Amino acid sequence: MHPTLTIAIKAARKAGDIILRYHNQIDLLTIENKAANDFVSEVDKAAEDAIIDELKYAFPEHSILGEENGEIIGDERFQWIIDPLDGTTNYLHGFPQYAVSIALYENNVPTHAVVYDPFKEEMFTASKGDGAYLNDQRIRVTQTQGFEDTLIGTGFPFKAPQHLDAYLAMFKAIHPQVAGIRRAGSAALDLAYLAAGRMDGFWEIELNIWDIAAGVLLVKEAGGFVGDFSGRDKYLETGNVVAGNDQVFKEILKTIHPHLTADLQR
Repeated sequence: MHPTLTIAIKAARKAGDIILRYHNQIDLLTIENKAANDFVSEVDKAAEDAIIDELKYAFPEHSILGEENGEIIGDERFQWIIDPLDGTTNYLHGFPQYAVSIALYENNVPTHAVVYDPFKEEMFTASKGDGAYLNDQRIRVTQTQGFEDTLIGTGFPFKAPQHLDAYLAMFKAIHPQVAGIRRAGSAALDLAYLAAGRMDGFWEIELNIWDIAAGVLLVKEAGGFVGDFSGRDKYLETGNVVAGNDQVFKEILKTIHPHLTADLQR
């Protein structure tokens, strides 16, 4: 395992310990609204601080972009992108589907990624060119052909209600062609599950960069494809994401294309 990935795993475990420490004491937490349907608690903040402390100790010159602390300026060639608790709403309701997400981008290219589910003790990891793993076991995307019998992940655009009509049109177009669609509430875990072959495809509108920075490397290293709604590599800029194995990736793009508004084609 690459030494840099080892540091990221250590940071994720420290954040996970903080998250688990309070998961049965949610009523004691102070919860704030950052925006409509966007919550933060002291657990999010403490978990991110723990990650930053670990990363800055090992790599004091690196830049860091975190959901709660914003950007810490450093060497622009090396940027860590972290979400200390992806799925905060789930966490605050006792719904056990949330994760720590940590990724390192070198010259804007993802090189190391960790998505850690502390509740289930599942550590998804990847390094560029070395494959993707779940608890040290190699994982791969599924080999399904087309949409038949597939399970597709998604997320509702609850932070971008202006896209709800377009999203529902996409949903209605995909739904009758697949075995099922799941909305679990953590994009980082959705992408990790896709990498592990637990789902066949995924799409979502206007995700934040820290939601997907680690997950996209997991998918790619597991043999999958990731793109924006036009199939390009602008997903970190737009937040519009499609992912899957080769055939499912193409099917999602083809199916949602007639329902894209001008804003979603940018």
